[in-house]
Amino acid sequence: MPGSDQTSGTPSSDGDAENDSGLGFGATWSMAAGGMVGGGIFSVLGVIVGVAGAWTWLSFVIAGLIALATSLSYVHLAADYGEGGGAFTFLREINAEGFAGSLSWVLVVGYTLTMSVYASTFGHYGAYALGLGVSGWAARAGAVALVGAIIALNLRGTGSTARVETVIVWGNLILLIGLSAFGLADWSTDQLSAGIEPVGWTGALVGAATIFMSYEGFQLLAYDYKEIERPKKTLQRAVPLAVVFVIGVYVAVALGAAMLTGAGTLQERSDVALSVAGEAALGTWGLWLVTLAAACATAAAVNSTLFATARLARRVASDGELPAVVDHTNGAGVPDRALMGIGAVAAVLAVVGSLSTLVEAASLAFLFTFAVVNVLAFRHLHHGRWVSAAGALGAGAATVLLVWRFAHRDPVALAFLAGVVVLATAGRHVLLAHVRTESSD
Repeated sequence: MPGSDQTSGTPSSDGDAENDSGLGFGATWSMAAGGMVGGGIFSVLGVIVGVAGAWTWLSFVIAGLIALATSLSYVHLAADYGEGGGAFTFLREINAEGFAGSLSWVLVVGYTLTMSVYASTFGHYGAYALGLGVSGWAARAGAVALVGAIIALNLRGTGSTARVETVIVWGNLILLIGLSAFGLADWSTDQLSAGIEPVGWTGALVGAATIFMSYEGFQLLAYDYKEIERPKKTLQRAVPLAVVFVIGVYVAVALGAAMLTGAGTLQERSDVALSVAGEAALGTWGLWLVTLAAACATAAAVNSTLFATARLARRVASDGELPAVVDHTNGAGVPDRALMGIGAVAAVLAVVGSLSTLVEAASLAFLFTFAVVNVLAFRHLHHGRWVSAAGALGAGAATVLLVWRFAHRDPVALAFLAGVVVLATAGRHVLLAHVRTESSD
């Protein structure tokens, strides 16, 4: 997804007057939907079945409703301020610079974890299709190769365009909807719990928190505000509609895939759940079609996320909240050091981390961010405040559930995430005091 460097501005009562020749409704909707579906459903389906069981579909609904409330908060705040930049910009507009700086660090970590999930998914699906297994060197090598290729592409200033990503989005949506229809046509309720331990409906609540990262992609449009035609009206129409559509797609895929293979198979082959479903539906052709779709989706997702995250990091550095070295650009105007650093960390995490842990860690970062944005919208906006309140309560409760899950299942990962929070708050001031920042000049 194309990004753009945004400069701080004053609130505008007529955000639509800023650009009448940028991305229209169709492109904006496609990019919002693609930012969510992207590699999301390919990465999280098998993970969530292991948590929510037969209630997997309900987890997608609950997480989607939180995302829908948050999308309304995002687009209304962007329209009210008349500029992009997301949570970082919104907080700076109310003079909460310290909190904005801390949250920006959490956001960069969240996006980096998300890229590691997409890269890991790319490697697993590719290795499985080639008969090389899903947990060995081939999957890890594929993940690293993808990130390396995306870094090289972006360093030259030739990252994929909105048109290319729109084609990928629609291709994936057609495939996913077709696969879902194939499974749903042979409906059997028993398949929703076949081969797995029974899980109560409350498991859907934990499941929603676990896979929340599959809905985070719409917020990348907040960085592209100036690139959108009549952004105030377009965002307020396109983004919420995209979230609703994606909820429907996720529910259909979760149910359809379970009909094709049974929930137990999806859980057992969680790293490549949709390839297994495709193979069950259409044999080898289904395997290769789904694998190709997964490869395109995850590659596009890594590209768009890395593109936006590097520019976010540069924006934060230009405001003195990251070391000045991050603000460096190459001859093509690309924030090269931020790009290479973020990409390298994502590649390492894809190699050393398990898919489920990476998914949950990324979800936790975005749940916290979404809770903050909803609280900000509740305090600042004068209309639709109940929606923002519901979003804040939902994201906050999901955050608590996910922290509890980490504490019981993976305390080491929780300690790592706690360290990130400490570094982003108390440690950030200490670090920035000993390095050159733009605000020091």
